[in-house]
Amino acid sequence: MTTTTLAVLVPLLPFLGAAAGLLLGRTAPGFVRPLAVLPTLAALALAAVVAVRQGGDHAVDAATELTPTGSVPIELALHIDGFAALVAVLVGLVATCVQIYSTGYLRDDPRYPSYAALVSLFTSAMLLVVYSGDLMVLLVGWEIMGICSYFLVGHYWETPEARAASLKAFLVTKLGDVPFLIGLFALATDAGSFRITSVLGAVASGGLDHPTLIALLLLAGVAGKSAQFPLHTWLPDAMAGPTPVSALIHAATMVAAGVYFIARLLPVFEASQAAMVVLAVMAAVTMTGSALAALAQDDIKRVLAYSTIGQLGYMTGALAVGDRGAAVFHLLSHGAFKALLFLAAGVIIHAAGTNSLAAMSRMGHLRDRVPDAYWTMTVALLALAAIPPFSGFFSKESVLGAAEHVATGHTEHAPGAAGWTVLVAGLVTALLTAAYAIRLWLLAFRGRGAEAPDHGRQPLTMTAVLWVLAVPSLAVGALAYRVLPDWFDGRDLTPTPTTSVLGTGVALVGGIVTYAAWRHTNALAARVPLGAVAAHPEGDAGQVEAEAIASHKPAYGDVAYAPDPADPGRLLLGPLHRHAAVGFHLDAVYTALFVRPVQAGATLVRFLDREVVETYVRGAGALPRLLGAAVRRAQTGNLQTYVSALLAGTVVLVVAAVLVATGA
Repeated sequence: MTTTTLAVLVPLLPFLGAAAGLLLGRTAPGFVRPLAVLPTLAALALAAVVAVRQGGDHAVDAATELTPTGSVPIELALHIDGFAALVAVLVGLVATCVQIYSTGYLRDDPRYPSYAALVSLFTSAMLLVVYSGDLMVLLVGWEIMGICSYFLVGHYWETPEARAASLKAFLVTKLGDVPFLIGLFALATDAGSFRITSVLGAVASGGLDHPTLIALLLLAGVAGKSAQFPLHTWLPDAMAGPTPVSALIHAATMVAAGVYFIARLLPVFEASQAAMVVLAVMAAVTMTGSALAALAQDDIKRVLAYSTIGQLGYMTGALAVGDRGAAVFHLLSHGAFKALLFLAAGVIIHAAGTNSLAAMSRMGHLRDRVPDAYWTMTVALLALAAIPPFSGFFSKESVLGAAEHVATGHTEHAPGAAGWTVLVAGLVTALLTAAYAIRLWLLAFRGRGAEAPDHGRQPLTMTAVLWVLAVPSLAVGALAYRVLPDWFDGRDLTPTPTTSVLGTGVALVGGIVTYAAWRHTNALAARVPLGAVAAHPEGDAGQVEAEAIASHKPAYGDVAYAPDPADPGRLLLGPLHRHAAVGFHLDAVYTALFVRPVQAGATLVRFLDREVVETYVRGAGALPRLLGAAVRRAQTGNLQTYVSALLAGTVVLVVAAVLVATGA
């Protein structure tokens, strides 16, 4: 087969698997799991073949016009460069691991067939985004992902948390998609085509008339999909969905789509210096704010959710300094270790019976219950903290190195202000990332107290994939900067000495300080009886996700426990802790600025509809009804009455005629 044919099959196979899974889910349930795993696995194999054939060399381009649309045609086009080839492999790998993991995680869930089909459709949509060479076809995959996220996040729809989270994810991402769609049309109008190659050609020849406006409109959609400030608030709440869904959304699909989109169309953004500065500021605020929030979270999945937001900030920061190679390199590295973190968290939740780090810190020997999750999560957390030689070190240092080159004037891909902004924010975030990574590890695996509960050994399908993902988390960074430069515009990805020393140094400082704070808080907590700790003021927030696995009842994992006096995050953040724990009240700000005014407007519209419009409608209907009632009273059925009325009317008419004639 040709490379083009294989590339068409990559997104097509998961789509066909989703359709077949939905059709056979009730009639032949035994085929559901094979139809979930095998098409995705085949798509991964084909994506790997396409990547090998493409080899980072000239892009693979093919197109056919779907239908005549006037001056700007829409084409079913492929544009597979080195970035697309590698990202497709990542998507296939993570999606395959998620599908295999889910066969054990949701093995007795009655809604598994629809869940597996949605995951396959989600995967197909992301692969369509990755391979698409036409912006309108890309938009189709972009929107399908939004719809799938709504259903997957709301998988446990019986709980109010899941319903609210799915609705919030859908609305916030759609809020960004509206200006994104306008930006796509404006870009196509200026370039004269939706084809990516044509758009890039128009940018190279200076054919864009409104580069700043277009770039800012597109950034709004990217901020929504990739959970960047200020449209990031949906992502932590999306933890109400099953853990495999979190791994899929956070690692390889949806949130990666925005970063990948900018990387593919980076010259459009580089055409506007103002847009690059805005992108840099957005990345800086996102990465530092989310790292502070992660340091204050009690739910293990919310820690990882804010971590995802921060790592996406690194990627957009690399794009803000004009280095899409560093951005996609970190996207690939992050995709592997973040999927591993979420899937390992699912195993830990299953074993501990809770999402709460405070509760885990009171359990002894939890790591002995989950040795696979313990070792693989340790690898992933070291990669997240950018400790050499793990993959996160190489990819994160490539971002910091790119920022340093722009800040010091060695390259002119972006304004120097953007370089300094990304560099300083990146170093601060590296410190905070190491802090919340070591905090999570200490609270989850170094707890002291009663023996951790024994919920039985996790299925092999849940633990085997952890080791599969541990391999790229450990090795991909060390190999990528030597083996894969051709896929990254031929740029050297070797870490620079300055940023390597600074980045690793601040990460080690963050880890050491957090460990010292944990030792100090543990010593203080040992003097305070557990009963003296006040109950958490927010009360129970619902059943934990582990109970959903064990009893097959839908549940949401954010359970409230008494605050942990041994939590180093409280000591490190001090008075900032309570603000960081609620995401710096951004949801409250949105509620005051948008939600309440919209609700007030809806109340006013309802009042006008019910009390004004309906009153008019009721009045318009009441008048004929009253007239009809009056006429009905005259219909007595008595012939003499009718004759008398006829004679009376005749007399009245005669008298009127005489009066009129006399007056005339």
